[in-house]
Order: sequence, then structure tokens, then C-alpha cells
Amino acid sequence: MGPKEKKSGHKKKKISKAERLKQLQEEEEKKRLKEEEEARLKREKEEQEKLEKQRIENEKWHQLEEKDLQRRTEELAELNLLEGCFLEAEKLKRDTRSLAHWKHYIQCDGSPDPSIAQEINTFISLWKEETNQTFMEVVEKSKLVLRLIEKLKLILMETPPFDLQEQNVIQYQGSILQLQELLHLKFNKATEILLRQASTLADLDSGNMEKVIQDENVTLYVWANLKKNPRYKSIKFDGTQIGFEIPKILATSDIALRLLHTHYDHVSPLKLVRTEQENNFLMTETVTDEGTKTTEVKTTEVTTTEVTTIEVKTIEEPVSQEDQEECIPQESGSLINSEDEIKVEDQDVTEAQRTSDKKDSEAEKGELEMRLLSESISAGGVYHLDILELPPQYKPVKGWMIVQILQEGLQKFTYPPETVEDFDTENAFPPIEVTLKVHENVIFFEDPKVVRWDAEGKRWRTDGISNVSYDAEARLISFSLETFGPVTLIQDSHVNMPFLSWELKPLEINNVLLIVTTLFTEIQIQIKENLCMLISIKIKDKEHVSNLEGKWMSPISFIFALKEAGLNIFPSGHSHFYVVTNNKNPSVEMRAYRQMALLSSAFAFGWSKWNIVCNTTKVIFKAREQPTEELIENPKWVLLMFSGDRAQRLKMDENSDSYSEALKEGTEFHSTLYHMLKDVASREAMEKINNSNCLFIDAVCHMLLSIRFLSYS
Repeated sequence: MGPKEKKSGHKKKKISKAERLKQLQEEEEKKRLKEEEEARLKREKEEQEKLEKQRIENEKWHQLEEKDLQRRTEELAELNLLEGCFLEAEKLKRDTRSLAHWKHYIQCDGSPDPSIAQEINTFISLWKEETNQTFMEVVEKSKLVLRLIEKLKLILMETPPFDLQEQNVIQYQGSILQLQELLHLKFNKATEILLRQASTLADLDSGNMEKVIQDENVTLYVWANLKKNPRYKSIKFDGTQIGFEIPKILATSDIALRLLHTHYDHVSPLKLVRTEQENNFLMTETVTDEGTKTTEVKTTEVTTTEVTTIEVKTIEEPVSQEDQEECIPQESGSLINSEDEIKVEDQDVTEAQRTSDKKDSEAEKGELEMRLLSESISAGGVYHLDILELPPQYKPVKGWMIVQILQEGLQKFTYPPETVEDFDTENAFPPIEVTLKVHENVIFFEDPKVVRWDAEGKRWRTDGISNVSYDAEARLISFSLETFGPVTLIQDSHVNMPFLSWELKPLEINNVLLIVTTLFTEIQIQIKENLCMLISIKIKDKEHVSNLEGKWMSPISFIFALKEAGLNIFPSGHSHFYVVTNNKNPSVEMRAYRQMALLSSAFAFGWSKWNIVCNTTKVIFKAREQPTEELIENPKWVLLMFSGDRAQRLKMDENSDSYSEALKEGTEFHSTLYHMLKDVASREAMEKINNSNCLFIDAVCHMLLSIRFLSYS
């Protein structure tokens, strides 16, 4: 056999672990770079697509803006023509006011025209001369007096400032005050005549006189202490829980207790109406918030400087140069005397400062109380609580009734007396417990607060009242009162703010329903032609019957009536300090309300949760055309945003997760809400809008401006 052949070929080189690891790293690096490159290309592509999309959107946006600008002049001119209805409505109201004198003249009912000074002054003078009127006669006459006062108030509130002369304002306000004072004086005179007959009207069981007289505007509760039984301290009027718990000193005195419940408020100061000059001045003063703040700061600085100067003078006077020369020690003992004098002077200065600080703190407390009470609203009228001296009684003499008539008339019994030297002051004059009935036509959403009238300070106060308890079911409120006088019940005027939701929907042409939902209640208001009416009130999902239901009133009268009933949904000029809101730009808000009023015969509007999210220069709300007989299915709400000079339909809706101002596809910008909704309105809707009464549009706008739900919901 021959030798074996050697195997040809190279033997494979063995790769080390380090080399294998290096290869893997290189492969991973290549893969990473490839992925990064692909991601970069993808990002660039997406960025390009995004930029292209943004470019297209911007181009479309600019095209829409250019289109909006091109027709802006035409749209604003058309809107201005439509809003001429507000001027026409004002002209019609002015004509109605001018015809009021003639209508009153042709009525020939014997009542005076309160706007004519000669007639109202004659009426007041003649009534002053009437004497010996019974309480019921005064009650009947009071109905006419209250109507005259109401007419004068409506003249002052409904007449624009530029149509009111300052002398007429002073005349009307003076007539109101004279009528109010004379009416209360007549009630006092009639009470005196009634109390003279107390002995003849005495109750057989108790021996004391008790009388209750009820009327639609006034309720009188009077009790005369004839027997002076020291054990008869609890007084409850027959058939009621209303009464008093009196101390022994009153139970043994010749007194009478009177509770005169007037269902109106003639005690609070009459709110002055601004004249045209004052209105122009205030408009000039409040051009900007910064200007107002600057004025306030300047006033504060001047006041502070004056006070500081006075204090420095007062402190420096005891240590003037002449006093220092007189206090130079002549002997060793004079130095001690001068030091004692300085200590006494220092003590006097310290006491004066303490007294001044105490007065300042009391003044600040009183001012704070005034501010808090100014943002409260009185409801249910005024309860006039009086302790009266019992006048001389009628005496039968030989078939005649003789009575001594005091020249000074009905006198109040001072309690506590001014001099208390003969009494144990800690126990002799305790507060008097009072129980009152809350008026059935008044709604309190929280426990009412009791305030008393301070005749000297001319304001309502909360001091001197304690142990207040309220029974909501029985509508009884009890409290202890240190001194008698007028009291009233108040509640926070912002208790129903902010609103939870609102809706304005048409019922037919010149007829809409306004629904405002708050934390405590739901109020439905119908506006028809130029009048308003309360439809219903729901409290805790239960219907509440009100005496205002079914009564048509002018917008101003309706607002006053709701406030008097405790249903205040009307913010004041300072409400944004007390209610957390998204206070909208007044100009934007006013334009929105005016255009809503123009469209209200055909379109419904509603609350949107996004309104509070957008800034103060924009408002967002829902809108839809009210369905007709032809449109069986209810159309969906659309979401609109309005900035005063631009209206647009939003892409998002109420159920969207996030806020966006993106424009709805297929829609355009418009300069007004009117033209925005005109694009989607049916022919029937436009006919209703064009045929709407100007007085109806004005009334709707007045209510919307008074409620201001775009800022307070």
C-alpha cells in the first residue's frame, strides 16, 4: 500500500469571545443607526406633513379671515339696522310715559297724579287735616298711598337719566319720603285711638286687651296691659304663636305692646337715582380700573397725612419750649415734681391713644358690618316693635263717653329706663323674647338673620339681638331684643350665585321661557311682548307656590317683586367681589345679550361648561333652532364662541375631554352671532326673527343684562 495522502484545505480559525462580542456590538450599532435613520426620516416626514397641514390650515384660516373682513362692513351694517329696534323701543316707552298724564286724567278716579307736585302736595295736606281715623280707615287709605309711592319709584327707575331733570328727581324723592312718613304717622294716630278703647275691648278671661288686624299690606298685633298682673309675662296672640316674654317691670306697668308688620320696607334709606350729570361724572371716573384705584389711593394718603399731623401736634404740645423753660429745676425737689408731671402726662397720652384705638376698632367693625349688611337683602317687610304708654281710657259719665286727649299724642315707654338707680340693673331689665311669623310669600334659602334699625346711625345693625332660633317648618323665628324698634329679616343677596345652568328657549313669536337653575332652586320666567311673569319655582325638586305666579309685570317691577320675595338672581355692581366667577368683558357680554334677544323668537340658547374655561374676552354657549311642526326631531345643540367682533362654531362639544377653540369643519367666521346662526336658520326661523316686536326684544335684553348668566354661571 502506498503512503496516505494529506488532507488539503485550511483549518478554520477559532474566533475568540472578545471578537464575537465585538461583532455583535457592531451589528447592534448598525441596527441602531439604521433605526435612528428610519425614525429621523419618519419624523421629518411627519414634520413635513404637519407643516403642510398647518400651512393648509393657516391658508384656510387666512382665507376665512379675509372673507370675514370682506363682509364685515355689510354684516355690521345689517346688525346695526336690526338693533335699531332698541331705539324704537325706547321711543315707544317715552311716548307711553308722556301719555301717562293724559290716561290718568281721563280715568277721573279722584286719585292725584304723583308726578305733578301741586296734586300730590294737595293730597298730602288734605290727609294731614283728617283726624280721628280708625285703623281700618287708615289701612284702606294706605292702599292708595302705596300705589302712589310705587308709581313714583317706577318713574324714577324706568326713566333714563338723560330724560330726568334733577329738580324732578328731588321732587319725586321728596314726595316718596313725605308719603312714607305721613303713612306711619297715621298708623300711630290710629293706634292711639284704638288704645283709648282698650278697657271696652278687654278680654273677659285675662282682663287685658288683645287685638289683631290683618290686611294684604299690613298686620297689626296690639296688647294693652290693663290688669298689671306680675305673673302674666307670657303673651301669645290668639290663634298664633306670635308673642312676647316680658319681664316683671313691664307686666306691672301701664303699657301696651304693638307689633306693626308692614309687608313693605319704608325704613331703609331711599336709594337715590343718579342724575345725568352724576352719571356722566361716574362714567368719567370709572373709565379704567387703574384710574379708579389711583383716585382711591390719593384720598387715602391725604386722610392719613391729616390724622398723623393732628396726632403729632397733640403729643408735642405738652413738651413745647415754654413748658421746658417752666420745668427747669430751681431746687432739688422741683426735679422730682417735674418727673411726676411727665409720668402723668405720659399716662394721659397713653390712655388717649388707647381710647382712640378703641374708637378706631369700633369704627372699623361698624364699617365692616355695614359692608356685609349692604350685600344682604331684606325680605318680608319690617316688624315695628314698640312699647307704648297706655293712654287715658274712655269713661262713661251720664250717658256720655269722656276721654282725656293728651296733646303730645302716643308716647313710647322707655325700656330700659334712662335712670336705673332704684333697680338691680343685672336682673331688672333683661332682653325681651320675641316670636315672629315669617311672611308666607317670602323664601329664605338659609336661616334668616335678624337686624334692628339704628335711628341715630340711619342703618341696620346686628348688635342687641341674641338667642336667635328659626323653625323653618312653622316659619317662626324667635330672638331676644334689648331695646324695641323696627327689625327685619335678611339673607345673603348672593345665596343663589353662581348659577348652575340656564336656558332661554322660544315658545312662539314674541314669547320665550327663561330657566335659571341655582344650588337651591329652579326659577322659570316667561317673557311675552314687553311683560314678565313667574311661571314656577322648584325648591329641592318640589314645586313652591308663590303669589307672584300668574302676574304680568314690567321687567323693572318684576325684578323688584322677585327681590322682595327673597328670589334674588340679579347681581349688583359689587357682586364679583363676593361670588367666584369668570367675570366677562362687559362690552362682549352686552353684545351677546343684545343679539340673543334679537334671535330669541326662533333660537334657543343654553349654558356651556366651557364658558368658564375660556378667557374673559370670550363667551361660549349652546344654541339651536327651536323645532317647529315640520321639524319633528329636535336639532342638536351647537357650541358657539363669541368675542364681540367674531362668532364661530366650535369643533368640540359638551362631552369633549379637553378644551379647544378649533373651528368646526365646513363652517366660517362671522362678525356677529346673528349672521352665524343665519347660515343654518330655516326660512320659518328668519320670518319669526324679522317679525319680532321691538318691545319684546328690549324686554328680553333687559332681563338678560340684569341676570348676567354669562358671568355668573
